[in-house]
Amino acid sequence: MKVEFDEDTCIGMYQCVAEWDGFTKDKSKGKAILEDSEEVEDGVFVREVPEDAELDAKFAARTCPVDAIRIYDDDGEQLIP
Repeated sequence: MKVEFDEDTCIGMYQCVAEWDGFTKDKSKGKAILEDSEEVEDGVFVREVPEDAELDAKFAARTCPVDAIRIYDDDGEQLIP
């Protein structure tokens, strides 16, 4: 499973930070940060989700009010949103 985070879409509500420690706050930018991620295109970050964190990552994606977080299964199919 992988998570994709669109930093430009993020509005800094930090609900994802409360749900999964894979996200942290960047108060200087007013945005969340996807830890241990790779920027795959301008402002879009991706990382693998550890098996023991899959549920938390899904909750983080579901709580994002602007759908800046997308979850994909191992086959590349989008699960959330």
